[in-house]
Amino acid sequence: MSKTSSQSTSNMMNRVRGPRGLSGPVEKAKDWKGTIKRIWDLMEKQKVALVTSIIFVILSTILGLVGPYLIGIIIDGYIIPKDIAGTVIFLGILAVVYIGIALFTWLQTFMMVRVSIETIRSLRQNLFNKLQTLSLRFFDKRTHGDLMSRVTNDIDTLNNALSQSVIQILSSTLTITGVSIAMFSLSWVLAIVTLLVIPLMIFTTKKLIKYSSSHFIKRQRDLGELNGVIEESIAGSEVIRLFGVEEKSNQQFSEINERLRKSAMDADTVSGFLGPVNNFINNLGLGLVIAVGAVLTVYDFASVGIIGAFVLYSRQFFRPINQLSNLLNMFQSAIAGAERVFEIMDETPDIEDKGNAKVVDSLKGNVEFSHVYFGYDEGKSILKNIDFSVKAGEKIALVGPTGSGKTTIINLLSRFYDVTAGVLKVDGRDIRDYQISSLRKKIGVVLQDTFLFSGTIMENIRYGKLGATDDDVVTSAKMASAHQFIKHFPKGYHTHITSGGGNLSQGQRQLIAIARAILADSDILILDEATSSIDTTTEIEIQKGINRLTEGRTSFIIAHRLKTIENADRILVIHQGEIIESGSHQELLAKKGVYFEMYDSQFILRESTVRQ
Repeated sequence: MSKTSSQSTSNMMNRVRGPRGLSGPVEKAKDWKGTIKRIWDLMEKQKVALVTSIIFVILSTILGLVGPYLIGIIIDGYIIPKDIAGTVIFLGILAVVYIGIALFTWLQTFMMVRVSIETIRSLRQNLFNKLQTLSLRFFDKRTHGDLMSRVTNDIDTLNNALSQSVIQILSSTLTITGVSIAMFSLSWVLAIVTLLVIPLMIFTTKKLIKYSSSHFIKRQRDLGELNGVIEESIAGSEVIRLFGVEEKSNQQFSEINERLRKSAMDADTVSGFLGPVNNFINNLGLGLVIAVGAVLTVYDFASVGIIGAFVLYSRQFFRPINQLSNLLNMFQSAIAGAERVFEIMDETPDIEDKGNAKVVDSLKGNVEFSHVYFGYDEGKSILKNIDFSVKAGEKIALVGPTGSGKTTIINLLSRFYDVTAGVLKVDGRDIRDYQISSLRKKIGVVLQDTFLFSGTIMENIRYGKLGATDDDVVTSAKMASAHQFIKHFPKGYHTHITSGGGNLSQGQRQLIAIARAILADSDILILDEATSSIDTTTEIEIQKGINRLTEGRTSFIIAHRLKTIENADRILVIHQGEIIESGSHQELLAKKGVYFEMYDSQFILRESTVRQ
């Protein structure tokens, strides 16, 4: 029903498949520093573990600096003088030092993993909670796969970066500082020689990082789009096979998969140069140290032990620089993912509670649409001057062609969207004055496109009222005529349903949804083609349950089968977003207008079907 019916109906259950072009992030990082700060703010909540890990980093770094110094002492003081006993003693001390380094390195990694996991758990929970607050308009513009990619892939990428890189950055920084001090204390000449290659390393790293940055962001975007295609192909597998478009689906997947391969290849190829280039520069620096050190040793400006220690220190000096440059690769991907996560976190819901929103304890059911206009897109109205009122307990039917605006009226009443102009009142109060969550608990909805959650039949019906007893659930199922088919399952009400109810027929899914609405016992009831997938015999039985359900409460019924709404108090005929006729079944037939033509055509079709 364009946006008005089928799309909006699926919107209610968050099953929108929006245009893919709106789901990807921009090509450039929006706020590198701001994103890092937000990540750090999350990590600060794990202060004890973080501080403990930092202490272990400091201890392992100090011991790492002691090792080469001891080796220099052993060479000059014991190996060259051929003092075996002293050599053995100092080698024992050196072994203890390196065992300590290994132990503290493991402890710092263990503590940092704890920090990372807790931070990611909190971020993932916050993101999921945020998704529950966002308006349907947000989901209209994004594919499920892209959102799933942000909750899973992007957060996992950030998790890998946090668990591996934060401590390495601190350790590398401390190591570079400590090694620099140690090298200058041993030989300022060799220290300066070591530092000569740093500008070259910084220049090449900066160039490669800048060039590969956009490729990492594009890779994350393409991955999200690919997940969207996968999700749609799985959810729509039956439709794909019915229409025989497997080849087209494969081609679509292949095209996006190829784009992902290319963007991933570009990102990894460019960033892959970083390691070899820096290793070359490291070896160049080490060669300079050895060459200059040899000259200094010949002229007695340095001892063999100092040169040996210096070679080890230079290795220690370049290794963290290499690590930092490699971490930048990981950070690019992590920051790209984090930005996509924070992009969702920064979304503002279109529909929010006012500061003094009224909590709804119960509703009488008086509803008034006063000159209401509404459009999903700015400048394009779906509803035009909708004006009618409903008294508590009345049963109102909405009929009209596909795309006329019937479900959009229901969306406004459920406050999935707010009116563009005009006023919608419930019990004499603007609907925007009510607290959203409490309002929706008082409005029961049965959709044409029924959605069931993974779990048992009992659990799915109880979704209407979480505190209901098993007997309450069974009673509701009997009223909805669902009990008959449920009891024939081997496990009855404890039969497991797959996500979406794929192991049930459409009619069975609708019956369970009706039972769920009956159990909710809401003050206002909405039935959107609630019996469209039910056979005629079952419909007669379920109509009795619906009549009991709607008795005494305000009800809105959207129906194409006009026979099911003959007993409605009033029927509104909607056409192109406007009410063109209003009255009871008999009154509208007497007018011989649009409703009469619709009813007459269905009657003729029905008689023709019966004769056949």
